[in-house]
Amino acid sequence: MAKNRFRKVKQGVKMPHNTDTPPVRAYAKSTVKIKAFLTDSFILLMPIMYVVFYLIMDGREDFAAHKLAGWIYILAPLIIIQTLFMIKTGQTPGYRAYGLKIIDESTGEKPAAGMILFRNVCAVLSFFSLFGWIMMFFRKDYKTLHDLLSHTAVIYTE
Repeated sequence: MAKNRFRKVKQGVKMPHNTDTPPVRAYAKSTVKIKAFLTDSFILLMPIMYVVFYLIMDGREDFAAHKLAGWIYILAPLIIIQTLFMIKTGQTPGYRAYGLKIIDESTGEKPAAGMILFRNVCAVLSFFSLFGWIMMFFRKDYKTLHDLLSHTAVIYTE
């Protein structure tokens, strides 16, 4: 900790008292996160849905008859693929397109694999409840429920 010297105080120069302040991060705004989500939906989700509808479940009628199984067949591979992308680079294709990345809030580095998997499972659950995603519009750091639960943040890349 730096001391305030009399000469510096007299000249009006203020020395920082607390050097343990957390770094200021450029949190991704909600509109950019929504754009990245939509991009990921078309790049990752649509091919998975096509495979499930027409190759696994034998058409939309079979999907309509077995909706729970169909959604499990869609969401499980989606969570796995997103987790693999985030483990490798900290970004999904949508995040990369909009210059975003995921970090561990406490270290500022890429989160651990288990935490990324937990975050992605929570993201699907908070999507179905809608509350988890809507809360990012009311927070200054634009965090969603799954970001708060996993102690992660989505920031702009340098």
